[in-house]
Amino acid sequence: MDRSPRPRPHDSTAVRLAALAALLADETRASFCLALLDGRAWTAGELARYAGVAPSTASEHLGRLVAGGLLAEERQGRHRYVRLADERAAHLVEELASHTMTGAPDPPRSLRAASTASALARGRTCYDHLAGRLGIRITEAMTVRELLRQDTGFALTEAGLGWFAALGVPLDRSGRRPLARGCLDWTERRPHLAGVAGAALCAHVLEVGWCERFGAGRAVRVTSAGAAALSDALGVDPASLTADGPAA
Repeated sequence: MDRSPRPRPHDSTAVRLAALAALLADETRASFCLALLDGRAWTAGELARYAGVAPSTASEHLGRLVAGGLLAEERQGRHRYVRLADERAAHLVEELASHTMTGAPDPPRSLRAASTASALARGRTCYDHLAGRLGIRITEAMTVRELLRQDTGFALTEAGLGWFAALGVPLDRSGRRPLARGCLDWTERRPHLAGVAGAALCAHVLEVGWCERFGAGRAVRVTSAGAAALSDALGVDPASLTADGPAA
């Protein structure tokens, strides 16, 4: 009797999953994807400097990420820009990053690295919505005020829909993107608000000056006007929006 092992049937899903995993199985490509979580388009040269690699090396890696569907390419004249392909790609990167935080984070190697890590933990963009302690505090304040439900997944309540309307923030419900979705925060280990509502709120706070970007990455900080506005709109303690340490 022939006892030799039978070949496994071809599984196209397994092949595609392995190819996707291989895209991120490189520190340079992974660092590119993390940088692009700021939701903005970067040039190949900017990403090369960020990752500390040669421009030719960056171009090779970016070509693989674009071909694999994680990044999208835009050209303006002679300039080539790349960004994360869509929210699904951003969610995948953020979710995988959260799984790396299984223990205490590695200590920063320099004062600059420590300052950057602290700023990102306080507040940052996660593709097109708010993350870090800022995102968590806003999400929890919305939940306490019954603007958002988290008991059966993330969902805006009728009061929540009215709250966005009162702020003058339109919610585009015509597409396939969920209105509200939880996104696991890799520094806080709790979900923050994503989806259409999360993106609209992030765009609003940046547009009206409640928050501002600073530095070359995706860190954001609350302005004095924003601290007062968020306190008035959601009852968030203004001091908690700039304090270090985990969200209470």
